[in-house]
Amino acid sequence: MSAQPAALAIPAPTLDLPSQRSAYAAFFGRSASFWLALPFPLGLLLLWWVAAQQGWVAPQVLPSPQSVLATFIDLLQSGELFDNLKISFLRVLLGFGVGVAGGLLLGVAMGLSPLFKDYTYPFFKAFSQVPVLGWLPLLMLLVGIDEALKIILIAKAALVPIAVNTYKGIENVPARYVEVARVLRFSRWQLLWRVVFPAALPPIWNGVRYGFTHAWLALVVVELLASSEGLGYMIVFGRQLFQLDVVIAAVAVVGVVGYLGDQVLARIETILLGWRRSGF
Repeated sequence: MSAQPAALAIPAPTLDLPSQRSAYAAFFGRSASFWLALPFPLGLLLLWWVAAQQGWVAPQVLPSPQSVLATFIDLLQSGELFDNLKISFLRVLLGFGVGVAGGLLLGVAMGLSPLFKDYTYPFFKAFSQVPVLGWLPLLMLLVGIDEALKIILIAKAALVPIAVNTYKGIENVPARYVEVARVLRFSRWQLLWRVVFPAALPPIWNGVRYGFTHAWLALVVVELLASSEGLGYMIVFGRQLFQLDVVIAAVAVVGVVGYLGDQVLARIETILLGWRRSGF
């Protein structure tokens, strides 16, 4: 009997995503991520344009991109868009600043004091589970619908992720770092400023970035429900008058400003944590 030929072993195809990313990065340079992300929004824009041109959706429901662009230019030239954007941005900066201060203080206290954490963390968890809209009716009765309401809700939205990330970052500092500091006879303040806080800075800053995102979302929600000015108010006003071009223009500005704010914080993060790349 003749021997049967051995079966050919054909290796299964594998996805080497890191090498693919490296190839894209080598081809496009530093802007590789930008070019890779560009086709999807361009495809949506093309689909929107085709739908408007072919009349798949009524113009009263989905205005054309050209109409939205013309409305956006009119809002810029009249100054209405800039005025409302300035009001919204000042609100979010003030509320975000209060949230950062409160979140850092609370997170550091919980991270450094187990006794304080045992007393406050259960209440904090319950407090954090209530969304912004859940606090709105109560705060409207307590402080009215003026600026205090908006600042409190924005600060609450930012405080929760900042406090959690700060507490977790301090709690998860590797024990070997603390042991080395004790061998070097660091004082308590040296231990905190030269070991604990630098090691916990990455998760703390992630909390700050999440806090800004939550603050920006809370701002829009509050302005949608209880405001007579700002980007959220522009969205509500446009919907009430059935001016969908104004609504889409305002929504686009909300998205772009939120993205740019996060990119600014990401750039600050690379500056603050640059020592990690040089040190390791």
